[in-house]
Amino acid sequence: MLVGVESFSADLLEGAKREREVKLTTLGRKSGKPHQVTIWITSDGKHLYVRSGQGLRRNWPQNLVARGEGVLQIGRTEAKVKPRLLTDPVEARMASGLYQRKYGPFVKASRPNQPLTPGEQATFELLPGST
Repeated sequence: MLVGVESFSADLLEGAKREREVKLTTLGRKSGKPHQVTIWITSDGKHLYVRSGQGLRRNWPQNLVARGEGVLQIGRTEAKVKPRLLTDPVEARMASGLYQRKYGPFVKASRPNQPLTPGEQATFELLPGST
């Protein structure tokens, strides 16, 4: 089932809290071909967040920025998404806190007096895409 609405369903948001890994399909910024990656996801109950632990040098975040869209798959549900790169350090650190609560010490986070980690620099809020 493909979802594309103005807000994500409660089921999708709950799935993001529950599932350890989800699939994200982006279109290649040069090739235009679909590329699927398995990534971690977190949610505060209202918003969805994904991040690349290795920063913006990975292909999938570059594709997401360049194309401005993707398809998120959580379980059997797919949703069209648009990325919003978190550029506010406070917001990026908040998302890191959500990640640390879900995934533990594997997630590197900065302190307020430090530069953002590569993962924090490549943290996106996923917004509902158009149908």
